[in-house]
Order: sequence, then C-alpha cells, then structure tokens
Amino acid sequence: MRNLASILLSLFVLTLVMGSSFLIGSAQSKAVNIPAEWQTAAERSNYAKTSSYEETIEYSKRLARSSSYVSYRTFGKSGEGRDLPLLIVSKDKAFTPEAAKKTGKAIIFIQAGIHAGEIDGKDAGLALIRDIVVLKTRQELLDNAIILFVPIYNVDGHENSNPYMRINQNGPVEMGFRANATNLNLNRDYMKADAPETRGWLSLWNSWDPDLFIDCHVTDGADFQYNVTYEYAHFQEVSPAIKNWMDEHFDGKVVPLVEKEGNLVTHYVQFAGREVTGGVATFIATPRFATGYTPLRNRAGLLIETHVYKPYDSRVRGTYDVLRYTIEEAGRSKESLFAAIRNADVETTFVGLAYNKDRHFPLRITVSKNSTPMDFKGVEYKIEQSPITGANRIVYGTKPLNITIPRYDEGVVTDSVVPPRYYIVPPQWKEVISVIERHGVGFERLKKTTAIEIEGYKLSEPKWSAASFEGRITLNSFKQEVVTETREFAAGSILISLDQPAANVVIHLLEPKGPDSLLYWGFFNSIFEQKEYGESYIIEKIAADMLTKDADLKKEFEEKLKDEAFAKNARARLQFFYERSPYYLNQKIGVYPVGRILTEIKKDMLKK
Repeated sequence: MRNLASILLSLFVLTLVMGSSFLIGSAQSKAVNIPAEWQTAAERSNYAKTSSYEETIEYSKRLARSSSYVSYRTFGKSGEGRDLPLLIVSKDKAFTPEAAKKTGKAIIFIQAGIHAGEIDGKDAGLALIRDIVVLKTRQELLDNAIILFVPIYNVDGHENSNPYMRINQNGPVEMGFRANATNLNLNRDYMKADAPETRGWLSLWNSWDPDLFIDCHVTDGADFQYNVTYEYAHFQEVSPAIKNWMDEHFDGKVVPLVEKEGNLVTHYVQFAGREVTGGVATFIATPRFATGYTPLRNRAGLLIETHVYKPYDSRVRGTYDVLRYTIEEAGRSKESLFAAIRNADVETTFVGLAYNKDRHFPLRITVSKNSTPMDFKGVEYKIEQSPITGANRIVYGTKPLNITIPRYDEGVVTDSVVPPRYYIVPPQWKEVISVIERHGVGFERLKKTTAIEIEGYKLSEPKWSAASFEGRITLNSFKQEVVTETREFAAGSILISLDQPAANVVIHLLEPKGPDSLLYWGFFNSIFEQKEYGESYIIEKIAADMLTKDADLKKEFEEKLKDEAFAKNARARLQFFYERSPYYLNQKIGVYPVGRILTEIKKDMLKK
C-alpha cells in the first residue's frame, strides 16, 4: 500500500508539472554562479526540496557569521519549545528598534511559513539575504532599508512535514502542516492571540514598529496562468494615505518590474462563482489575518500568494522578485511612506481626542455587486460529470485561456460604530485585559471604585457555533441594544483612551459586532449564563402581582398568548414574568461588561 501511495503521489506531481508547463519560462531560478556552500537546500536539489528547521537555523546563523550586516535573533518559543527565528539585516548594524529608527531607513518586516507547507518565502528570503550580504549582488537594497526576516513562523508545523500535507501543491517533495502544534491556524490568531507564536509576534511588532509588512503564502484554489498573485487592504478598513501609497508604489511601480522578470502577476484570485466566467472578487482580510491586522496598526500589509500548481522554482523566483523590488521601492520612496504612516497615525490619534456622533468606524466590509471588466489569463477547462461523486466537476487543461471577466472590487461597509472617547473594562476580566496589553494598547487604571455614566450594550438571543473554530466556541450572532446608565466600576478597572495609534485595534477588540471581537471569540461567553433560578410557585405569585400593577405588561403578555406554542408552554409563561422581574434583571444576564465613555474623564480618578 505504501508503494502504491508513492506511485500515486508521483503521478499527481507529474500531472501538476505538465499542467503548468506553459508558464515556466524565464520565471525559473537556477543556482547559477552560486558557491555550493551558499546554495539553499532548494537550489541544491533543483527545487525538489526545502530545508528542515535545523538546516534553516544553521543557514541563518551562517549568514550572521559571514556578515556584520546580519544579526540572528529569536523572538519567542513555539508550543513545542522551538525558537522562533529572526534575521535582522542592516548596513548600519542597527540591530535594535531604537538604533534602527535613528537611521531614518524604512523597516520592512517579511514573514514566511505562517502556513508551514506554503514555504516559498523562506527559500526566497534566504536567497535574497545571501545575495545582499554574501554575493553582494543586491547590497544596494540596504542603502535605504532595514530588513526583519522571519524565515519560518510556524516552526512546529514546519517540522510536521511529509509528502502528504498539501494535496494540490506542486512541490517541494515534503511540506509542513498548516497549523501549529496545538492545531491552531496562526493566520486566524492575530486578534485573540491564543498561541505563543502570536504573542511573540505581537511583542516583536510592538518593539520594532515596522513601516511595511509582507506575508508570504501559496494559493489553494483554481488554475490560471499567473505564478504570483498579491493583495493589500484598499477599502475603508485602511487609512487612505496607506492605501494610496500602495496603489502608487506597489501596484504602479513594483508590479511592472516583477513582470519584467518573466512573472505573470495579478491581484489575488478568488472566483466570485464556481468557475472563472463568474468573475473574481476581492478577498477582504478581517483582523484575524496578518494582512487584515497590520492595516489596523496603520501599516500596509502585503499578501503574496504564489500559484499552488506552478513548479516550486517558479514560485520561489516570483516571491524573490516581489521581495526584491518591494524593498527597493520602499527604500527609494521611504519619505513618502513615512509621510503616509504619520498621516494615518495622526488621524487615528486625533479622532480619538473627542467623541463625535457623526464619525462612523467600519467594522464589517463586503464586496458589492458592482464590477469592472478584467482581462484574465486563465486556463482552458471543461465541466463534466464526476464518476466518483456524480456531480459536475471542473477539469483543467494545459492551454492558456485569455478572457474578459467581471472583477468585483468595490467595498461596502455593512456594519459600523461611532467610537466613544474611552472604553472601560472591569478588572476581573483579566484574560481580556491580557490580550489588550499584548497588542501594545496604552491604558490607565481607576484608583478607586467609581460610578461612571456610560453607554453600554444589552445582548440577547446569542447563537454559538455548533463546533469549535480555532480552539474556541464562537458567538456567531446576537441582538444588541444600546443602553445609557450610570454603572459602578471597581478599582483597577482599565480606562482606554482612543487618542493613540492603536485605537483601531481597541475598537475591533471591544465592539461586540466586530468580526474578530473578543466577544465573537468567546472571551465573554459567561455573561449569558443564568446562575440563579426561581421556583414555580414563587414566580406564580410574582406574576400575579406584576399583572395587577403593570397594565403595559399585562397587554404584552396577552399579545404573547396569541402564540400557540407559548400559550401551551407553562414554563415559558412563567419565564416571561421571571425575566421581567428584579430577580432576573439583577443578574445582569447579557449585560456586556465593557463600558463606552463619551465624555472626558477627570484625571484624579486614575492611578498615577
């Protein structure tokens, strides 16, 4: 059976190579004129293999030993105890955040292997750093930039490697696993920060405060001619200053240069329908994703997605070219990049200085039904009935199919909120406060128990996921009612002012309707749990008294009795009255504990 499996795997890989053969061309990368001792594992094997964790660490340390421009560091430990590796590359030997900022150069953070089977970025990044500091063919890239390079982020998943991980991927022979050692997808963890890897990443980000972020991936989807696709936030989820900089400098300048190297490049391909004729729709990353999180920090997050069916050398070469030209352009245009970042940070801080009922912050964005024509380089295909499933399936061929299709690339805000001046979180919600701290959010604490007028939420009709998602039972829907009240907050409650650059993260964490709010991720599930109950014979007496004293309640009850199921349910009828009594209401079931403060807070209320 093992031999049969090996034969089937070989046939499958051969099919992929043949199916992609029309596009290899000049996008291939061969280890020409590279000393044998400096060839990466991919280059030595003609891109059949990639290096192990140990080989990657050794290669990274050799780069550091070979050049005073490189420092090898670690930024945390994985669940299984492996070091999370980091290469800092600086001509000025600026290997600390403080020293790096003093150089006035652009700090570019490149991440590979968050999905460890999608490892193109590791081999591309190591080759690029080698070319910069050992072969010195790209040394000019350090004239205006400092590089932070994480060759493998999901190190435990990387070592969970074998030939049977990514069923549609064309090489290397063995690939790592998508999730970490506790089966968490690290590219869904940026807000909740459950994984030790994420916590290390957030600490690294907070310390270095980079100017540009690049996340290297490989697609999972359909077939087409492009070997490199990309995306970055460009709707209302990102500052216009950051979006405009990426439009001008990445789309306008980097992409044409990458294409001149023999690559075919387009925006990330996500079919709007089952097949290509239905068009493509922009993927909008929510904050759980790396490139959805960094825009909240007012930084561009560039997603590189090479095409899963293309040979490994084509994918690595394409990633190399994107990294090379992006670093070059960010360095060359660093002043305009810094200006865009300053504008975004100042705007975020300024709008947090006062409550403005006319300011609407976008929480959820979807792609509209409006489209524009796009010339798409696809692959011929046919629809046929599957003998296995009996359903229709898509069968791709090997010839190019150049067609015009609709592109859906207009963002529409479907849910928004007017941000308060402050959020306040009671001290007992320690896990929540811990996550807020990990995101580098500044806050102060109440020095004594204080009654504060707030705007809050009463939540009802919660519906949770039927199964675990990323290790949590998520709250998928609920009803939300806004209430204004004076609430007592205990000493030690944290007060978060929104006049700080991290304000966008705070809003997404603490607004219940945020797609990756802490409420969604289950941090507040216990607020919906009833702990005290009433005996039926007692509720009967209370109900009779309530009906006598409250005409509106009597009318509501009579209306409710028109529902036959309710009328026949004795327990539901009693519960109707119990839920409207002080005995239930005083339990504060469904009362969201986080308060929204709309006015200024007196400083003497706070701990110094």
